[in-house]
This record gives sequence, C-alpha cells and structure tokens, in this order.
Amino acid sequence: MKALIPLADGVEEMEAVIVTDVLRRAGWAVTTASLRLGPVTGSRGVRLLADAVWSDLSPADFEALILPGGARGTQNLMEHAGVLEAVRLFDAGGRRLAAVCAAPLVLQAAGVLRGRRVTCHPAVRDQLREGVWTDAPVVEDGSLITSQGPGTCFAFALALVARSEGAKRAEALAGEMRVLRGM
Repeated sequence: MKALIPLADGVEEMEAVIVTDVLRRAGWAVTTASLRLGPVTGSRGVRLLADAVWSDLSPADFEALILPGGARGTQNLMEHAGVLEAVRLFDAGGRRLAAVCAAPLVLQAAGVLRGRRVTCHPAVRDQLREGVWTDAPVVEDGSLITSQGPGTCFAFALALVARSEGAKRAEALAGEMRVLRGM
C-alpha cells in the first residue's frame, strides 16, 4: 500500500509520527510530504523532516491519503489548493482517505463529508457541519476513516491496516508493538 501524508507547519507531531511509523511497520510505502521546502515545525515545536516536497509528487500515484491534524497544521492544509484537490481525487476514486484530530475539517473544506459518518477532536466538533459526527475513537464510513486525536493514533493506524490487510494482521502488529487495549 502506497500512502501519502502531507505535513504542514503546526501539524500535531504525534499524529504524523505514530501513523507513519505504524504503517511502515505494516510494510506500507509511506511518503511524508511537506507543503514547502525545509523542515516542518510541529504544534509543539518539534521539527520534522519530510521525505519529499508536495509539489514534487503526484497524489494520483498513491493509494491512501492520510491527513494529520493540529489546529494550525489543519488550517495550513485547508488553505493548500493541491491538498484539497487530492482529497477530492481520492474521494471520487473510492481510495482510502483518512484524517485525525482537526483534519476532518480539511475533508469538509474539500466538500467530501456530506452525509458521512465522521469523528474529530471534540475541540473542533462544532466546526464540523457537514458530516454526521460520532463520538468514537475511530469511525469508518466506506473508504473514509477518521479519528479523534493523538491518543487514538494507534487505533487509527491499526484500523487502516485492518482495512487493507485484515484484522488478524492489525492485531498481530498491535501485539508486536505492545499497544494497550481498554485504557
């Protein structure tokens, strides 16, 4: 599975790193792409070095588009025409599309949430007007998977693995990583 994860200044570091790490452990070819040249500064000041620059890639070459959140990172993704275009492309093609924390607002800005079940961080829940909000750590609706925040990222990434490779593979991976259940 080839996945693309855009990184913008203000990204929630845990969401970007945990999801990238878990999917790479599952054998996915994950490419992180910054929206501009140079390191990305996360919401907590952690500097991340992306694998590529968004403008050098073609989102059409990927099978999954995964959007990490963070308030400012989400705003930066929402303001990037290429990211919004990619969201629409993935949605129209029924490809895997995923967003965590505030990033479902990017899906809304792209116009792909109408009538779909979705979750997000409770702090931005009132801004989510087009989806059918569900208070669950991870929500799946067709090819769309959403999650609530940094603490749900292992479950989020494992849901992506389960959707692609089955529940047994996701459970095995969770066991290898010693992911705690039921906390």
